[in-house]
Amino acid sequence: GPIVGWGGWWPWAGRLRVMWGLGETRYFTLRWRWSPRSPTLCDSLPQKYSTVALMQGLHLTADLSRCQCDNVWLTDAVRLLHRCVQEVSHAGLQAVSQLAHTFPATGQGPGGVTATVLLAESHLCVHTWPEQMGVTVDVYVCNFGADHSGKAHALMDALVALFAPQRVLRQALQRGGTPEALQI
Repeated sequence: GPIVGWGGWWPWAGRLRVMWGLGETRYFTLRWRWSPRSPTLCDSLPQKYSTVALMQGLHLTADLSRCQCDNVWLTDAVRLLHRCVQEVSHAGLQAVSQLAHTFPATGQGPGGVTATVLLAESHLCVHTWPEQMGVTVDVYVCNFGADHSGKAHALMDALVALFAPQRVLRQALQRGGTPEALQI
């Protein structure tokens, strides 16, 4: 229908495509409700599909302090990357690309490294600070089509164990939302 002032309704130019496992795909026509503060997606999905997530993922982070591991894990980018790829495989995730970088040494000591593994499910990043015996680990998995949360936790546990930190700060963030919670 036509726009009727700020509170009016109009069809959105397109359809939401929701895919489930086993090739099942459904299309829904979406409507938007406009308010001066923010447009939001309204309840135009059939009730049985109203909680279908548009995006879902789990983002795990860990800040590791006073790591007791062999110093090679904090300074050798190639070796750390190789180990990250092994741990990704052991966790049941799929590596599709990888990149490592060594930062230059400073007056405080050897440079740290960054190891990044691009996953079919999303990514893993490890950043080291050898002068502080510190590491940050970032594991993100998309859960569209399958729940990879357990695999993400297994990968994080393996990497935390590798660095043997005396202090660990872990955080988990559920990413994405359901259509009715989506803000545009």
